[in-house]
Amino acid sequence: MSKVKSLADLRKLRDELQTKVSLREKSDHPDKLVQVKVSMATCGIASGAKEVMNHMIEEMDRQAIDAIVTQTGCMGYCYAEPTIEVTLPNSAPVVFGHVDNKKANEIIEKYIIRGELVDGIIPVNYETVKENKNE
Repeated sequence: MSKVKSLADLRKLRDELQTKVSLREKSDHPDKLVQVKVSMATCGIASGAKEVMNHMIEEMDRQAIDAIVTQTGCMGYCYAEPTIEVTLPNSAPVVFGHVDNKKANEIIEKYIIRGELVDGIIPVNYETVKENKNE
């Protein structure tokens, strides 16, 4: 972080931080926004999840995509870290594995903006307890 040498530097830093906080903490109507959850358990952080999260926040802000980017704990996909879960409005969540900044860009451009599926999806292969009870 660079040193703040003037009031203009301080204002610029404030504006940058407010943008990042806004992207991370919108909660008035999350179901109408793109939601991105970045797995930030120890294995995710060690694999680069923090860098991916920062990159996604910056890129979504740069492209003016109305989204919420938050961190979450372990998703149970340690073998595929860093992992992110993306939920488009009125859609089921999709989990992507082995996400680096390049893959994050592809997810933003193809999946979030155009709705096209991209490689790296971790398939849902489980049933919830509630689903099993109904049988």
